[in-house]
Amino acid sequence: MKKPILVFAIAAMFSLQACGQKENVPAKTESSFAQKFPDAKKVKWDKENMNEWEAEFKMNGKEYSANFDNVGKWMETEYEIKTSELPAAVKTTIENEFNGFDIEEAEVSETPGGKVFELQMEQDENEVEVAIAPDGKVIKKAEKSDNDNQGDEENDEGVND
Repeated sequence: MKKPILVFAIAAMFSLQACGQKENVPAKTESSFAQKFPDAKKVKWDKENMNEWEAEFKMNGKEYSANFDNVGKWMETEYEIKTSELPAAVKTTIENEFNGFDIEEAEVSETPGGKVFELQMEQDENEVEVAIAPDGKVIKKAEKSDNDNQGDEENDEGVND
């Protein structure tokens, strides 16, 4: 008889925790989200930091994430796209400045400041993360090579000795 009570108590605890997490999202934040994304489905909230919340959801057959502050101000939305969906100017920049790189992942990042296309690309041992504006201008570029990772792996191995 004690087992069903214990199972019920554990289930109730998890249920309360799940409800508690949702209740912690500020009402203004949830309201702003609902206004901006009325067609969002399967919304899951996470607290990014003291002043920022992230909602992960599905809409129009794609997975999205959107960030809002505690008073409901929209900060950013990101979603993956196919490389075929990249604008011609972005494709031209990739061909000219990143010739030979393969696109591993392409995302759209929208902020109040505008839209950029964030790409993770690699060529042989080189990895590059790039943000390109719709007009093809490179906004940000961060290079990383597998050689950088090898040093980290060596350090990680030493820690476990």
